[in-house]
Amino acid sequence: MDAGVANDDVSYSPEAAISRWKFAVSRQYQHLLDKSTPHVLHRWIGCFVVACIYVLRVYTVQGFYIISYGLGIYILNLLIGFLSPQVDPEIHDGPGLPTRGSDEFRPFVRRLPEFKFWYSITKAFCIAFVMTFFSAFDVPVFWPVLLFYWVVLFTLTMRRQISHMIKYKYVPFSFGKQRYNGKRASAESTSLPSD
Repeated sequence: MDAGVANDDVSYSPEAAISRWKFAVSRQYQHLLDKSTPHVLHRWIGCFVVACIYVLRVYTVQGFYIISYGLGIYILNLLIGFLSPQVDPEIHDGPGLPTRGSDEFRPFVRRLPEFKFWYSITKAFCIAFVMTFFSAFDVPVFWPVLLFYWVVLFTLTMRRQISHMIKYKYVPFSFGKQRYNGKRASAESTSLPSD
């Protein structure tokens, strides 16, 4: 009998209540993320709004440039993952991306899917925004040097990525549904017997 009472006391402890609350909040948060998955345009508009709020905060405070630089490097890293194939053709010996028109069609699979790309960028802007409220992160730097270094880094990285795309003949974007026309109509007209 005492063991049953002890188990009831444990289930109503503050730690258990906090654990249940955290589980409920994380479940609700995951539900909202799952509902937002098909709404690509709305998600990116929300990300743009969050980015604008961050830029406005940094502009009004006139500081936190080192956080902005770190955020830019992180976004560049995410962009490289978004533009790269899941299996790098340089190091993979097996079947890869088709390089000729006669090769078997293999769809482009990203190393970093679009949803994770969006989620990581939005989360990074939110974390950077919160960091702007702590003066410990406001390291005095000469921001034009950071901006120049980031632009050089972005240019060199994108040049390398674009040359990789050209070398292995892949395009990380697909615009709309692919349509086939001409062959089906001519095949149907020739297959009908004439009396």
